[in-house]
Amino acid sequence: MYIIAIAWLYVTLLMAATEKTITAGLLTFIFYGLLPCALLLWLVGVKHRRHQREKHLLDEHVHNQDSADSQRD
Repeated sequence: MYIIAIAWLYVTLLMAATEKTITAGLLTFIFYGLLPCALLLWLVGVKHRRHQREKHLLDEHVHNQDSADSQRD
Protein backbone atom coordinates (compact mmCIF):
# COMPACT_ATOMS: atom_id res chain seq x y z
CA MET A 1 0.00 0.00 0.00
CA TYR A 2 2.88 2.34 0.75
CA ILE A 3 4.32 1.90 -2.74
CA ILE A 4 1.05 3.17 -4.21
CA ALA A 5 1.12 6.22 -1.93
CA ILE A 6 4.75 6.95 -2.84
CA ALA A 7 4.01 6.60 -6.55
CA TRP A 8 0.99 8.89 -6.27
CA LEU A 9 3.03 11.53 -4.44
CA TYR A 10 5.72 11.28 -7.14
CA VAL A 11 3.15 11.81 -9.91
CA THR A 12 1.60 14.79 -8.15
CA LEU A 13 5.04 16.25 -7.50
CA LEU A 14 5.75 16.10 -11.23
CA MET A 15 2.34 17.67 -11.92
CA ALA A 16 3.12 20.44 -9.45
CA ALA A 17 6.52 21.05 -11.07
CA THR A 18 4.83 21.82 -14.40
CA GLU A 19 2.56 24.53 -12.98
CA LYS A 20 3.22 28.12 -14.05
CA THR A 21 3.53 29.60 -10.55
CA ILE A 22 4.92 28.34 -7.28
CA THR A 23 1.59 28.91 -5.56
CA ALA A 24 -0.26 26.85 -8.15
CA GLY A 25 2.37 24.11 -7.82
CA LEU A 26 2.08 24.01 -4.03
CA LEU A 27 -1.71 23.94 -4.15
CA THR A 28 -1.65 21.20 -6.78
CA PHE A 29 0.70 19.10 -4.67
CA ILE A 30 -1.28 19.66 -1.47
CA PHE A 31 -4.79 19.13 -2.86
CA TYR A 32 -4.01 16.39 -5.41
CA GLY A 33 -1.21 14.67 -3.51
CA LEU A 34 -0.92 15.12 0.22
CA LEU A 35 -4.54 15.34 1.29
CA PRO A 36 -5.84 12.32 -0.69
CA CYS A 37 -2.81 10.27 0.35
CA ALA A 38 -3.20 11.19 4.00
CA LEU A 39 -6.91 10.34 3.87
CA LEU A 40 -6.24 6.98 2.21
CA LEU A 41 -3.52 6.00 4.66
CA TRP A 42 -5.62 7.11 7.63
CA LEU A 43 -8.65 5.09 6.47
CA VAL A 44 -6.53 1.99 5.89
CA GLY A 45 -4.76 2.56 9.21
CA VAL A 46 -8.04 2.65 11.16
CA LYS A 47 -8.76 -0.95 10.23
CA HIS A 48 -5.23 -2.01 11.12
CA ARG A 49 -5.27 -0.17 14.45
CA ARG A 50 -8.67 -1.67 15.36
CA HIS A 51 -7.39 -5.16 14.56
CA GLN A 52 -4.25 -4.62 16.63
CA ARG A 53 -6.27 -3.30 19.59
CA GLU A 54 -8.64 -6.28 19.50
CA LYS A 55 -5.70 -8.67 19.27
CA HIS A 56 -4.00 -6.98 22.22
CA LEU A 57 -7.16 -7.16 24.34
CA LEU A 58 -7.66 -10.81 23.47
CA ASP A 59 -4.04 -11.63 24.32
CA GLU A 60 -4.38 -9.80 27.64
CA HIS A 61 -7.58 -11.69 28.45
CA VAL A 62 -6.07 -15.06 27.58
CA HIS A 63 -2.76 -14.53 29.38
CA ASN A 64 -4.04 -12.62 32.38
CA GLN A 65 -4.78 -14.90 35.29
CA ASP A 66 -7.71 -13.78 37.32
CA SER A 67 -6.77 -14.62 40.87
CA ALA A 68 -9.42 -12.47 42.52
CA ASP A 69 -11.81 -15.39 43.04
CA SER A 70 -9.22 -18.01 43.99
CA GLN A 71 -8.38 -16.56 47.40
CA ARG A 72 -10.21 -17.26 50.58
CA ASP A 73 -12.70 -14.73 51.88
